[in-house]
Parts: sequence; structure tokens; C-alpha cells
Amino acid sequence: MMMAMEKKAKITFYGGTGSVTGANFLLEIAGKKILIDCGLTQGENLDDEINWKPFVYDPKEIDILFVTHAHVDHLGLIPKLVGEGFRGKIYSTEPTRALASPMLEDTAGILSKNTKLGLDKIYTEENIKLTLSLWQGFTYHQDLPITPDLKVSFLNAGHILGSAMVEFLFNGKKILFTGDLGNSPSPLLPDTERITDADYLIMESVYGDRNHESRDDRRKYLEGVIEDNYKRKGTLIIPTFSLERSQELLFELDALVEENRIPVMPVFLDSPLAIRLTDVFKQYKSYFNEKAQKAISPGKYLFDFPGLHNTLKSEESKMIGAVPDPKIVIAGSGMSTGGRIVHHERHYLPDPNNTLLLTGYQSVGTPGRLIREGLKVVHISGEDVQVRAHVVTISGYSGHKDSDGLLAFVEDMQDAVKKVFVVMGEPKSAMFLVQKLRDNLGIEAYAPEQGSSVTLML
Repeated sequence: MMMAMEKKAKITFYGGTGSVTGANFLLEIAGKKILIDCGLTQGENLDDEINWKPFVYDPKEIDILFVTHAHVDHLGLIPKLVGEGFRGKIYSTEPTRALASPMLEDTAGILSKNTKLGLDKIYTEENIKLTLSLWQGFTYHQDLPITPDLKVSFLNAGHILGSAMVEFLFNGKKILFTGDLGNSPSPLLPDTERITDADYLIMESVYGDRNHESRDDRRKYLEGVIEDNYKRKGTLIIPTFSLERSQELLFELDALVEENRIPVMPVFLDSPLAIRLTDVFKQYKSYFNEKAQKAISPGKYLFDFPGLHNTLKSEESKMIGAVPDPKIVIAGSGMSTGGRIVHHERHYLPDPNNTLLLTGYQSVGTPGRLIREGLKVVHISGEDVQVRAHVVTISGYSGHKDSDGLLAFVEDMQDAVKKVFVVMGEPKSAMFLVQKLRDNLGIEAYAPEQGSSVTLML
């Protein structure tokens, strides 16, 4: 009986189902309880109450937490996990561990203001310090022996700096959790690794039902948006995620300026977090793709071109409005739910000479999603704001694979994979991808429900 039990694994989908965000999966295997990601569910506000109910499982019983990458919807609940008694090990790649510190500290700065839900008692300096003391970083493909029969390794997901798929090898079978899969080719990162031999796959589906523009097209569109805004003598505001999207945009703008493809104008990186994270990027340039490494060497400062200004202090941010147009302002947050972008949107959205450029995923209910869907009056930071500015979306700058890219990723393992569990997508997107995998590849694919479990035969 014991031998039979040992050849099984159980996965419970505690988060990241029916939603893009909130990744949290429990794998019970080889006598261990292992979490893959522990992220915030991101809706209109980071402090949505859905995040603050007690964990359904006992955090004290968790042996290891694997973190796929440093976005808050994959690591933002770790201080809560620690606060509820988790004292196991936390494993990720080295860049993810380095990025985790500023990401958690920034999240704490936002959430600890909410005393009503007691978040100030969860997002404490002590909890974050304890979190990082439990955390170890590893390189891609480094074997992590968990038990004599269970080995784990990180594979390059190509999504953001240090992002990883987590591969579990047990009894000759492979279980692969993708985390978020990158929209390769990226200006900065190597392509997502090609996997051919996974037996069971747990994969994301953010863009499971739609495709992006090509890399060449997205750069042309960006160039066109900048030139149109310049001719109108307006302000181009770009709400962006502080981690990866900001750095990719800076890299693209650097190339456009150097090649004289766009006129030189003031460009403001108005995000203290993005500025801090860019310092981490400088430490891990070896994780960039070959082209990016060549572009920044020898001796070239990372993300530096004529007109670029980093506005770290709030006083500097406030002075941006006094700078004559045309200009470009890059600021967080990426979905316009907070941060400095909301001040710029209140100021610039009512003017038809200005442009709002959306480059990333916008969650349901967020101001960014409402603007993208054409709403002409949006509620931002307690104020109704008229949207008269030009609104442009370039999905090619998304950090996620599109529908065809996800299909191609699974197609590589078509002969090996037994079951695919589609998660981390809105219901429509996840179900579309499930059907696409069934119809095109004849694969058993499912979109699990929140809290459901599956037993895998190994």
C-alpha cells in the first residue's frame, strides 16, 4: 500500500484559477508539502479582502515554497504565510531573490497603511526580514535534491529577469509548473526554454484567447505613437509595471533614440520602485540575451540615453508638469490602481493633445481596463476624470505568450504530456486555451476550479 501511495502526487489549486493573479498551488509528493508561488490576487485594489482570509492549508506544515518570479501576484502573500507560521525553505532563482526584497518592501509600503484589515501587522519589517532569511537563490538547471527520489530544477521561462518554470522529477516522471511564460523574443531576455518531455503540465493562460503583434510591429507602433504625440506637442503617459516592462521600454527607447528613429525629448522614469529594480538588473546582466549584452557593453550605462531623467523624489515628480511638451512619462502602476501614474492621469487624460499608451495586461475592474474598454469618465484616486486623450494599446509589449505562442509551447511536448491544467487566466481565456489544446493537439486539458485537487499517477 505504501509503495502505491509513493507513486502518486496530489495538486491542489488554491489560487490562480478563474483569475490571472493570485498564483498558489500545493503539490504533495514524496512525503513533502510543497507550494508553488504564494501571490496576491490583484483586482481594483491590492488590499482587496479576498487576500486576507486565513490560508485553507496550515502554513506550518509546508516544507518548501518555490517562487517562479518576482511579480507580486506570485510572491505578495509570502509575508502573510510567514506571519501564519511558515518556517520552511523558500527557493527561487538568484535574480528573483534579489528582486523580491524591493518588491515586498514596496508592497508593504502600500498595504501596511490598511490598519482596518490588520495588514500593518502582516507587512512588518520583521516579517519581510524573516521571509528573506528563509530564501535561497539558485541558477537555472541547478539540481535541487529534495529527497533521494525527488529532484527539482529551474528552467528559463523568459517572462522577466530570473523568471522560471519549476520542473519536478519523481519516479522517472516530470511535473512542470510554468509560472508566467515570456512573450519571446524579448528585447532583454533569452527565449522561453523549449520543453519536450513533461508528463504533466500546469500552465498559465493570460492571453489564451488572443494574439499579440509581432516584435517588429510593436516597435513600429511604439515609434509611431511617440512621433504622433510629438507632432501634437502633447504628453505621452505610459502606465507600466515597475518590474521588467519599465526596463524593456527603456531599452527600446534607448535604441530608437540612438538610431535617430524618434526625436530627442524629455523622458521621465517616474517610479522609485522601477529605479531601484533597475539597479538589480545591472547586477544580473549575464541573464540578458546575447543581443542585449552586446548593446550595453563595453562601458555603456544600462538604460541611459539623451533626455532620460530618473525622478526618485516626489518633489522631482511634481515638477514634471512644468516641463514643456512634448515629453514622455513612464510611471507605475501598470493597471493605474495606484502609484505616481494616477497623478499624471488626472492631469493629462482630459487633454486631447495627450496620449495614454497601455502596454500590459489590465485586470478586470481596474482603471486601466476601464479606459482600455472605452470608458470616457473613470474614477481615479477618488476623483472622476474625463478621458479625452488618445488611448493606444500595444499588446506586443506584454510579458506573456499569446494564444498561438502557448499552443506552440505545448506542441513541443505533445508526444509526452498526459494532462495539461490551464490556470492563471480569466475564465474565458483559460477555457479558450483548453479547447484549443484539445482541438489542435488532441491533449487532455482542463481548467481546474478554485480549491479543487487532482491526483497524478507517477
